[in-house]
Amino acid sequence: MNMLDEIFFDNPVKSYLLVATVIIVAVLLKRYLSRYIASLLFLLIKRSSKHIQKSVFVNLVVQPLDSFLVILVSVLAFDRLYFPHRLNIKIYHVTAHDIVESFFIGIIIISFIWFLLRVIDFIAILIQEKVAPLDAPADNQLVLFFKDFFKVFLVTAGMIMVLKFCFNIHIGQLITGLSIVGAALALAAKESLENLIASFIIFFDKPFIAGDLVKVNTFSGYVERIGLRSTRLRTMDKTLVTVPNKQMVDSIVDNSSARDHVRNEIKVELIPQTPSGKIEIVLAGIKNIFLSHPKKIITSTVYLSDVTRNGIVIICEFFTPSQLSIDNVNILKEDIHLDIKKMQEQNNVNSFQANSFTFTTAANQAETDVVKT
Repeated sequence: MNMLDEIFFDNPVKSYLLVATVIIVAVLLKRYLSRYIASLLFLLIKRSSKHIQKSVFVNLVVQPLDSFLVILVSVLAFDRLYFPHRLNIKIYHVTAHDIVESFFIGIIIISFIWFLLRVIDFIAILIQEKVAPLDAPADNQLVLFFKDFFKVFLVTAGMIMVLKFCFNIHIGQLITGLSIVGAALALAAKESLENLIASFIIFFDKPFIAGDLVKVNTFSGYVERIGLRSTRLRTMDKTLVTVPNKQMVDSIVDNSSARDHVRNEIKVELIPQTPSGKIEIVLAGIKNIFLSHPKKIITSTVYLSDVTRNGIVIICEFFTPSQLSIDNVNILKEDIHLDIKKMQEQNNVNSFQANSFTFTTAANQAETDVVKT
């Protein structure tokens, strides 16, 4: 008898060699096959967008497609072999053959779901490139939201397929069982469901979008991401605050990015003995300081607010464009500090106490700077 025809674990040796050869060829050619299939799929997608790069799509799908092809070829090759009777033992009334078969089916389903997840990533990139010229942050955030939503849906569908084809669980019975315990699950996941519904409200009502500066309760920061469960804020201290979406919907949210102008206030205190003529000089000097910044200050108001035994209070209000960055606001603040200080020195206007300059920043936080005069 030829050595290749010898039976080993219920299969001839040549069958093992054939299966091994097929798997080795699949491993060696997987990259070429996956890139070729990815190129064919790209030709279908290219019709909807002529600006998308082929390398982006190929780099996303080639790795899961490699795994899927190798696993699929391996499973089909092993299917040509007979499962050895000596190894087909029973474990809790389930044979080893059924366990191995279910394992391979589960691997195929998982690798295919992985491939589809990468396709969803590419579709999201495709849509983002289409809405990019519109310069609409809300549309970009909506794309990210639905990308995550469909990924969750796809993973859930994959889990159901694994339960169906690997564990032979009837889907109808599964749904019936879920309906029985549905009330308990709904109570247990009450907050998660509320946050999920709140995320839809945020996206369709659009009280804020990614990149907006908002204040909710005691937290202020820029919206970095709106997820299925929570919204992430980057505070002025560069810390990351995670706020549940339900709280973002139920609470009062102050969206600073939605305003046209930003209000700033300066309070200047002079000593009670300051002559009225010097007060008029100070008022006129501060007005001229504001007029010297026409591009950064839209409107301004300077008036004598109060005269007390502790001092003379001058209130200065001015509005800056909302598009003005924090760095530019700080530079403007520094210029006003120095100009008021120089103007007081030139006119011999002194203060018994320190002058208090109070600025309302873009985050609606009062910031007090004290300058000795």
